[in-house]
Amino acid sequence: MTSVLLMRLASPLQSWGALARFDRRDTQPRPTKSAIVGLIAAALGHDRTDDLGPLTSLRFATRADRPGTALRDFHIVGGGNYPLRPRDLITDHRRAAKAAAALDQATGPAFGHLPAQSVTHWYGAPKEIAPDPDLGTLVAGNTTRDAMMTTRWYLADAAFVAAVQHPDQALLNRISHALEHPARLLWLGRKSCPPTGTISGGVHTGTLETVLNTTALLPNATTPRPWAWFEATNGTHGAIQTRDQPVTFHPEHRTHAPRWETRTRLTPEPTIEWDIIP
Repeated sequence: MTSVLLMRLASPLQSWGALARFDRRDTQPRPTKSAIVGLIAAALGHDRTDDLGPLTSLRFATRADRPGTALRDFHIVGGGNYPLRPRDLITDHRRAAKAAAALDQATGPAFGHLPAQSVTHWYGAPKEIAPDPDLGTLVAGNTTRDAMMTTRWYLADAAFVAAVQHPDQALLNRISHALEHPARLLWLGRKSCPPTGTISGGVHTGTLETVLNTTALLPNATTPRPWAWFEATNGTHGAIQTRDQPVTFHPEHRTHAPRWETRTRLTPEPTIEWDIIP
């Protein structure tokens, strides 16, 4: 017998990236399995280097009760001339060496007044932050004043029902408790997207299909017949491949594998209601 854990994913902004780079961060139109397993792992207190164990065997589905609207956020960062600040010199020995001559020649107040162009290759905003190989302190790898343009995509005003299925009901109960009492901070795809209100919808006996078909629509759902995506085995009629099955979240060799899923519309006949604390 299998059981299903329901999850409510609602927030002013969500972002479920698949092809994320610094200057362009995309979002899928629905939560990815990798992101939801990562959310669960964070709630349980796992480190990125930990083995995912039984979390890799969770069967996944999601229902788009409120698909939301795609939102493009355009940034221009790191350009312009900026005054020297004491903390810039304290935290980066390279900048202190470059600024020494300008500071020696300055008259009157220097910090907050000495313009950036007086120091060769000074920059206005830190970019490409990483530990210094000699000192270990965080410094910027990019020390130019050239502006960097970035684009980030979000889903605005969206609400999804995600669900995971597993034969170990005790595991799902532990995850359900952790989602409401997380060991680490949780977010919906990106750190700037914290979830709102209740996440866990409880553990219920059945399969993904039977449980999502009998779970009430979320408040403010935009359709009585939402689309739903169900994880399937390879060879299932109509199944398409997607590559968001997490193998490891280790920062040095993060790996994903392919999986298959089907898409269908549901007309829920609810016997499972939501008890949401906003």
